[in-house]
Order: sequence, then C-alpha cells, then structure tokens
Amino acid sequence: MSNLERHTGDVFTPLNCEGCRDPGLLPFEFTMAFQPILDVSTMRPMAYEALVRGSNGESASSILDQVDDSNRYRFDQACRVKAIELASKLGLSKHEDCRLSINFLPNAVYRPAACIRATLEASKRFNFPHSRLIFEVTEGEKVRDSGHLKGIFEEYRRQGMMTAIDDFGAGYAGLNLLAQFQPHIIKLDMELTRDIGTDPVRQVIAEAVTLVCNKLGIHIIAEGIETQSEADFLSSLGINWQQGFLYAQPEIEGLPLLSNKM
Repeated sequence: MSNLERHTGDVFTPLNCEGCRDPGLLPFEFTMAFQPILDVSTMRPMAYEALVRGSNGESASSILDQVDDSNRYRFDQACRVKAIELASKLGLSKHEDCRLSINFLPNAVYRPAACIRATLEASKRFNFPHSRLIFEVTEGEKVRDSGHLKGIFEEYRRQGMMTAIDDFGAGYAGLNLLAQFQPHIIKLDMELTRDIGTDPVRQVIAEAVTLVCNKLGIHIIAEGIETQSEADFLSSLGINWQQGFLYAQPEIEGLPLLSNKM
C-alpha cells in the first residue's frame, strides 16, 4: 500500500499532485486524447474534453476495464492531473476563452473537499486556472448515492469550477438526476442526437429537454455530431455547443483545431 494514499471505507489520505504523476502507482499506463467542443456560432472551441486512452493508442474501454475498487480513487486522481498537465503543455492554458473538460468517477470521490486537493495543486503547478475546468460525471458506473454526487457538484461549484452531467438521456443520467441537482451543463447523449435532423421523435425530445434547461439556466452540449443535418437542427434549437466527428476526432496528446482556429 502506498504511503501517499490509503483508504478503508471513508478513511483515506488524499494523493497530492506529484503522487498522482507517479506511473508506478497504477498497474497500467494511460494517456489522454483531446476532442474539441465547438461553439458553432463562431466555429471556435469553447472547451476540450480529455478522453482516456492507452499509452499506445488503445481504446478507453481497454483502460477502464482495468479499474476496480483497489485503484479507482488513484486512477481518478491521476486522470485529473494528467489532463491538466497535458492541456497546459499543449498550449490550452494560453487561451483564456477555452476550458478543459475532465471526466470523473463519482464513486472514487470520498470527501469532495479533500479529493480535489491534487486537482488544485496541478492547476497551480501547470499554470492552468482551475476556474476553467469542467468536471463531467461519467456514465461508466452507476451513481450509488445521488446525495453524495450533489455534494461533489456543490463543492466544485464553490471552488469556481463548472460541472456537467455526461450522456444525458442514456442509462442513469436522466431527469431523475436533474431533479435533484442542477449542473452548469448537460451533454445530450449521442443516441439522442443521432439522425436527429430527420427523426421527428428525437426532435420532440430534444425540444423538451432544451425548454427545461432554458428554464433552469443550464447550458447544453450535443455529443456525437456526425452530419450537417444533425448540427443544423440542434443549432435551430439554440444548441450551439457541439462535439463530434463532424468537427474533429479525438487526438492523442494533441489539440485538433486549436492552432488554426484560435
């Protein structure tokens, strides 16, 4: 057991930034790919999402399949630091109007104020303002305690960070979560946005979600955009933050569209 981190139930010592950067603390290696989230009204990235990849380009699932109860907290902390470090080295920190979106595992966060320590240290160390971070709750694992997730979001909001519910409309990430707490952003799942330009049922659902979010003051990002028809319909609803292969594929340790669009 590492002297940097240990936990039994809710008793643990948080990792620090340097500890999270130690590859020896995990039984596998990983890196990050970055995909832009465009504001299609200006065609400029409003954020980049950091996506887990294997060090040789392996898929996210090949890495996430190795995450279990013995390393979940350590992996979650290491992902945050890795994303901030790479984004800063790639120059994202120089663009004040662009954010960094990081997925987190809610069941890995024991005490929000303590677990965020390494994130804040990494932001300071790599000169990336933590106020430009977005934390997305992932769809990869079921939220065991929605009250606990609400506490995480409240702590991140208190620290000046933005929060997002990923894959909204799929699996566990639906209206039941939205009724309990309201993040800054929801991300429409690609199963909802797929072929939405020609599918009247999906259009009605997206219109209803947009109405709810507008009344609650929540921004929307549409994921998985692959066709101009999808993009155009979503834009007609006022959903101008869009992400998908139509614009750029994730690039391992790179920021597609950054150099020629900003």
